[in-house]
Amino acid sequence: MSPVSVSCLTALSFLLQVVECSSYKPSEAKNHPKISIDEKHINSQKTYEIEVHGILLWASMGLLMPIGILTMRISTSTADFPPSKHKILIYVHAVLQIVSVLITTVGAVLSMIKFENAFDNSHQRIGLALYAAVYLQVLIGFRRPKRGSRGRSAWYLLHWLLGTTICLFGILNVYTGLQAYHKRTSKSTTLWTVVFAAQVSFMAIFYLFQDKWDYILRQGVIIISPGCDPENSQAQLENQVKDVVIVNEPCRKSNSLGTYFSRTNALNKLFQLT
Repeated sequence: MSPVSVSCLTALSFLLQVVECSSYKPSEAKNHPKISIDEKHINSQKTYEIEVHGILLWASMGLLMPIGILTMRISTSTADFPPSKHKILIYVHAVLQIVSVLITTVGAVLSMIKFENAFDNSHQRIGLALYAAVYLQVLIGFRRPKRGSRGRSAWYLLHWLLGTTICLFGILNVYTGLQAYHKRTSKSTTLWTVVFAAQVSFMAIFYLFQDKWDYILRQGVIIISPGCDPENSQAQLENQVKDVVIVNEPCRKSNSLGTYFSRTNALNKLFQLT
């Protein structure tokens, strides 16, 4: 074979390779082993990033924020709570909320950098609103007026309402995040949904239990007030068990006006004048 023929065959084979490469379609990449491995690696990396994002937001809005609310609930629901311990719980509440905000910030930055934020689903929309509300709550918390000052009541109401709203919608967004994770990865989230539901139920029961703790402790206590009728008080004592605790406390059925009339005998003086 002449050198010219060899050169022609070489050029023809080169052109065929060029045409074959130019006609390569992205849809055929799935059949290529190397491309398949790369896609699998990308999918596993994306799944890992989603899982890290979910763990961070669960730890912040699904765990630390509710615990911070419970610490304040403990200090305000107990009447005989020492002032020193009340101050400690305020600091614990503040530290928990600050750590929660820091973790939320890391989760927010991760979602903005790594994920496609089209905001076309409820999870992303609620998450964006929560980010704004969390930072607003931080500003409100640092602007806390002194107790007894003007505007303290309005501040407390706003702080309580916004904090409760963030906590409730944060828990709701954990559930929507689990649904989005299942939709994206096709992995089962039943176990994590049940575990999180059990955690939320325990916290809700504990929250409601704090409101009844003093009432439970006082079930074995007889409350006597000087403003009450002595005969009724004596009859009440006789009908109770001997081993009870007696605590002097204002009678629930009396009020300041009735106590004033009973102590000053103002009504009898008024009748004598008439």
